[in-house]
Amino acid sequence: MDGLIGQSDGAIRLAVFLSVFLVMALIELGWPKRPLHASKRRRWLTNVGISVTGSIVLRLMAMLAVPIAAVAAALYAEQHQIGLLNHVAWPAWIKIVLALLALDLAIWVQHLASHKIPLFWRLHKVHHADRDIDVTTAVRFHPVEIALSMLWKIVVVVPLGAPPLAVFLFEVILNACAMFNHANIALPAWLDGALRVAIVTPDMHRVHHSVLWREHDSNYGFNLSVWDRLFRTYTPQPEKGHQGMTVGLTPYQTAAPTRFGWSLLLPFRGSIPSPGPEQSSGPPSPAR
Repeated sequence: MDGLIGQSDGAIRLAVFLSVFLVMALIELGWPKRPLHASKRRRWLTNVGISVTGSIVLRLMAMLAVPIAAVAAALYAEQHQIGLLNHVAWPAWIKIVLALLALDLAIWVQHLASHKIPLFWRLHKVHHADRDIDVTTAVRFHPVEIALSMLWKIVVVVPLGAPPLAVFLFEVILNACAMFNHANIALPAWLDGALRVAIVTPDMHRVHHSVLWREHDSNYGFNLSVWDRLFRTYTPQPEKGHQGMTVGLTPYQTAAPTRFGWSLLLPFRGSIPSPGPEQSSGPPSPAR
């Protein structure tokens, strides 16, 4: 199984990604939650372009003998018996479940840090600058943030000794859940309520993309909803409702975030920003 994962994980992940992306995009066409502000074509080209750029950066790093893949790190740790779970005689399924939970918590912590630490917020605000939220917002992460996120996962995977299968499953689940909870789809209230007991739903995560700081500073989960409830960062609904709320960051309520070059260069403009309320409230800045 580990050999198969090492050889085929990229192809399997891509197949799942494209399948979930297509399903979410089709549901958005039939049952959209909110009208979009910007041209879908322009936004999609920019958001997907940013994602492709991030993938290219990771491939280039691999070509330069800088391996940066969580699954590869898990395989290495297993082969060299590094990490906690490689030294306990527990059933494989228990190790997998524990690793999935630990990795999900690690991503929650990383997401929180990307909002609280100014240097990381500089990168992460590219994601939040999107004035709309749909399935493509799930892949709108700056290439540098993508690389740092992968490094963070490796930092967790190796000392934990996470099984390669668990890491592979987590990567697939993370991508699928991110596309689901960013999707602009209208779920029935009863279904949303039932799902968010366990996982992050589109309505739950949309609150996190609000321009209002008290809403923006909540709902950090990507997969499981338990962490926000446990750490008291859970906000059930936006103050102005899902139709009345404003998505994005107030300084960037312009067409600028739909531009590819502008979005890639955003982290390098000006001084290091504060990740506090002024990023989500206040007068808009002119597009540059």
